[in-house]
Amino acid sequence: MTQTPLDVLELRRQYLIDRDFESFAGLFADDAVLELPFAVEGLPERLVGREAIRDYSLLAADHPIDIIDLRTVQLHQTADPEVVILELVTEARHTTTGVPFQAACIQVFRIQDGKIKLFRDYIGAHTIPDLS
Repeated sequence: MTQTPLDVLELRRQYLIDRDFESFAGLFADDAVLELPFAVEGLPERLVGREAIRDYSLLAADHPIDIIDLRTVQLHQTADPEVVILELVTEARHTTTGVPFQAACIQVFRIQDGKIKLFRDYIGAHTIPDLS
């Protein structure tokens, strides 16, 4: 049975909290696109294909950040049943310093046949502490 877009988003949330980046990448379609229009230095603006998303996700596992929760502030289902928009707050902590922080974002997803085809993340990256 194909999972609904909301099922896929809940799995994504759990995989990121669990730091299961391999399973996270498995949620994407072969030809998926991940875009970060407001990317700060060091973050890619665009990744194309599940393998590129997997490779970057596994590299990101080395960043000193623990995601505590991805808290949905508002969920917007659109007239297109494949498109979901989230207003989200990432609650995390810097693992080196222990300092907690929050990063607000808007995320747009196109989820087709239980796989993420498009993930566009308008993250407030300027609120993330320096990772060095």
